[in-house]
Amino acid sequence: MASDRVPPTFPKFDNFEDERRHRKQRLAAAFRVFGHFGFDEGAAGHITARDPELLDHFWVNPLGMNFKHIRVKDLMLVNDRGEVVDGNWPLNAAAFAIHSQVHAARPDVVAAAHAHSLYGKAWSSLRRALDPLTQDACAFYGDHAVFDDYTGVVLDLEEGKRLARALGGRKAVILSNHGLLTVGQTSVDEAAWWFITMERTCRAQLLAEAAGSPVCIDPDQAEKTARQVGHRMAGWRQFQPLYDWIISIQPDLFEE
Repeated sequence: MASDRVPPTFPKFDNFEDERRHRKQRLAAAFRVFGHFGFDEGAAGHITARDPELLDHFWVNPLGMNFKHIRVKDLMLVNDRGEVVDGNWPLNAAAFAIHSQVHAARPDVVAAAHAHSLYGKAWSSLRRALDPLTQDACAFYGDHAVFDDYTGVVLDLEEGKRLARALGGRKAVILSNHGLLTVGQTSVDEAAWWFITMERTCRAQLLAEAAGSPVCIDPDQAEKTARQVGHRMAGWRQFQPLYDWIISIQPDLFEE
């Protein structure tokens, strides 16, 4: 029997209002997915989406709201001075210190994701880059960095700037003794997927090293595979099955 489903296509918008709604819907969905995967850690963790019209503003989760409960109407709009323009919950100071500087340093970035996920923070304690052990790991080959300093909770804008410099033009950075941060140049979907697959890559390498001496993929093949699985649209596309699944079981996330 033929399916009545159609394959997803990357969206185009005629106005800021529609694009803003789309980004907020994807942001709320990303939080629900992160909650399902257990990436929440109390009040820690944040995903941001740049506003399509007010480019120095971004949408973010309220401080202390569980990822599993976030709806479109709960998202907060914050300006580049840390002022809440839209929303009535407290702002996570660490979210502003980190994300404001990432968005300022990377005008090409639509979204950024950071959370204290279990395997990401375990791997971060090693202060090492990930190796190309698997096909999926190659998405990060030559495209992630290690921020090899830890000075406590990031509340200082200067610390956020140093973190952004460590990220550079890459898609991800490992925050030593802290966790992971990923960015998406095309969409919230891309940033969310890079985080999900980076967390799984950390887990895979931890398991492989615990079992023995894993063999890396040859550099030439790793570079080739990185071009196949690590480009922007690959990140967007990989998130679509998760998006379809989460909105089918948690449609309340669309509440505005």
